[in-house]
Amino acid sequence: MRSREEPAGLVLLVEDNRNIAEMVSEYLEGRGFGVDYAADGLDGYRLAVDNSYDAIILDLMLPRLDGIEVCRRLRHDAKKSTPVLMLTARDTLDDKVTGLDAGADDYLVKPFAIQELEARLRALIRRERRQVSAEVLKVADLVLDTASLRVTRAGREITLSPIGLRLLSILMRESPRVVSRRDIEREIWGDALPDSDTLRSHLYNLRKAIDKPFGKELLHTVQSAGYRIADLDAPPST
Repeated sequence: MRSREEPAGLVLLVEDNRNIAEMVSEYLEGRGFGVDYAADGLDGYRLAVDNSYDAIILDLMLPRLDGIEVCRRLRHDAKKSTPVLMLTARDTLDDKVTGLDAGADDYLVKPFAIQELEARLRALIRRERRQVSAEVLKVADLVLDTASLRVTRAGREITLSPIGLRLLSILMRESPRVVSRRDIEREIWGDALPDSDTLRSHLYNLRKAIDKPFGKELLHTVQSAGYRIADLDAPPST
């Protein structure tokens, strides 16, 4: 008997390689997903803006509008927070950082196992659907409203990707405790653990958003232990 799984969801697949698109669509539909399809970036962008999807599978190299620009426009112009899984044939750290910096939540390098794509997709959707209690988290002048997902520092609003928000929430809930890399990865991705560059790239983007424009560093790397968000100049609580 097949084990019970969470409802699959509606996915937008933006991929110009017809063989890959047909293979992914047929597999996901057989696993209970609904799949909309676009063969170029511009059509994909329009569909993503006009419809509500649980996740988007987005190829990096696309005609008319490449995946980086599609993702950037979704986040900054359309203000869409739909989780994005980026497909890329480029397996370099710079390319991965560029994709994540544009707003992608995860990436998969071609050629990939279709079972891994499904696992990563389900992890993104599961995380996005997870309900959090209404709570305002505060460390120094950094504030996260977990109900509205609004982030501010020193009164200035900060825009983060969905995984950036999840990462910030984990670290702020545990502040000032150090959270290990393994615990963070399992909290965000579950059993679909990413490669070693993925968390590093998301932390880089998070640090750039919450620390770089301000005078005090709050996100700290603790060598061989993990990461924490803390105001190291604040007096210890009693």
